[in-house]
Amino acid sequence: MTEVVLETRGICKTFGALAASRDISLELRAGEIHALIGPNGAGKSTLIAQIAGGLQPDAGQVLLAGEDITACDRAARARRGLARTFQISALAMEDTVLQNALLGALGAGGSPFAMWRRALGMQDLRAVAETALERVGLAGKAAHLAAELSHGERRQLEVAVALTLNPKAFVMDEPMAGLGTQGSKAMTGFLDGLRSQAPILLVEHDMDAVFALADRISVLVYGQIIATGTVAETRADPAVRAAYLGEDA
Repeated sequence: MTEVVLETRGICKTFGALAASRDISLELRAGEIHALIGPNGAGKSTLIAQIAGGLQPDAGQVLLAGEDITACDRAARARRGLARTFQISALAMEDTVLQNALLGALGAGGSPFAMWRRALGMQDLRAVAETALERVGLAGKAAHLAAELSHGERRQLEVAVALTLNPKAFVMDEPMAGLGTQGSKAMTGFLDGLRSQAPILLVEHDMDAVFALADRISVLVYGQIIATGTVAETRADPAVRAAYLGEDA
C-alpha cells in the first residue's frame, strides 16, 4: 500500500451554529496529487487552515509522516516539512527573488528572519535557496525584485520558497488563480513534475487543471466530504454533479 504522508482524522470545527468542518478524514499519499474541490463556502479554506496550523480544530488530528502535528503552530509544521502556498501572494515584494528564497531557508532552519541579510553570506543556506530557484526555473532572475516578476513567476517563486523547507508534502491554495489560460497550462505542467519531489494537496477551482493533475479528488460540500475517488469516478458521481460539477462535467 502506498505510504500516507499527510492525513486528517475526524477533523471538526464549528463557529457558533455553523459546522465548517464535519468529521473530515482524508489522506495524501506519496507521489500523488490529491485535489480538494467544492463550491464557495464549502469550508475548504477552514480545512486548509487547520491542516497548515493557522487554525486549531475542535476535534480530530492532523498527521504528517505518521507524526501527530495537531498541536503544532504553522512555523513548527513548516519545519517538519509541511509546505504551504497561498491563493494571495505572501512574498516580500520589495526584496529580491534570492532573498525571498533565503527567507524560506532560514525559516526551515528555525533561524530568526531578522538575520536574512547575514544569510546572503551563508553558503549552505544560499546553496539551498539557489537550488530551489533553479528547480522552478527562476535561477536567472535571482537578482530581480519579486515585484518585477510576472504573476506566474511569483507563483513559481512561492513554490521555490516552499522547496527550501525540503518538504514532505505541499498544501497549495489555488495556484492557478489569476494566471490565464496559457499560464494555467504552464503551471499544470510544472506541478505535474513537482509531485515527484513531494505529494500535493491541491485546492483549486480550475477544473481543467484538476482533471489533468489529480490522482484522486475529494469533494467538500457544507463542511463535509461527500465523495473521494479518481477523476473518472468523481465526474460520474451523481451527488458530485448535482452539488458542484453540473451536468456538463
